Amino acid sequence: MKQIILDTETTGLEPSQGHRIIEIGCVEIKNRRKTDGDFHRYLNPEREIEDGAYEIHGISNEFLSDKPLFKDIATEFIDYIRNSEVIIHNAPFDVAFINAELKRLGKKWGVMEDYCKITDTLQMARKMHPGQKNSLDALCGRYQIDNSQRELHGALLDAQILLDVYLALTGGQVDLSLTGEDDAGAENQHKIKQIDKNRSPLAMILPTEDELDAHEHRLESINQESNGNCVWLKLGENK
Repeated sequence: MKQIILDTETTGLEPSQGHRIIEIGCVEIKNRRKTDGDFHRYLNPEREIEDGAYEIHGISNEFLSDKPLFKDIATEFIDYIRNSEVIIHNAPFDVAFINAELKRLGKKWGVMEDYCKITDTLQMARKMHPGQKNSLDALCGRYQIDNSQRELHGALLDAQILLDVYLALTGGQVDLSLTGEDDAGAENQHKIKQIDKNRSPLAMILPTEDELDAHEHRLESINQESNGNCVWLKLGENK
């Protein structure tokens, strides 16, 4: 099953209030590698964009005036996601908008879930980092992913950033090179490397007397709070 990272931009926050999709951005990965199979479309929403939404993504009605309608790209989009796993950050938001667009086309179109499996990276992150911020920006900071180009939200840019976040959430980045490139370099990364015998000796930094005293006081405090069960003190007694 191919995997697709998806993001959308919209005219506002609530599809139930008639807000529409104005941008769909997708990147495709196979075997944890990005392919060249991106899907990116701007759409004419046939309604005004809210000021708050414009401040987030910077996409204007003027820019979208000559872009296709969702119905014009619906078949192409469905064929693109069909039989795939679609990975979305805060999936209920994007799925609700896509399903609202499909509903406008008629019952025969069904819902997004009829065509693909949906994975929500926000739910994944909340399970891995409970009680912490798990926005896309927060996860980029946590996993040291460069999102410096994200001055404004954009569906394709956010999908590309989410790709790095997803790989980090699911075991780390393997290789983002396009399919078909030489894999020799990746294979060599897993070979055992010999340490250079001529390297400079490693510096040894010893604790100061003040640091040793502070350490002992801390262990005594732990020992009192644990009713004499400080493991580190017991280890010291057995030496």
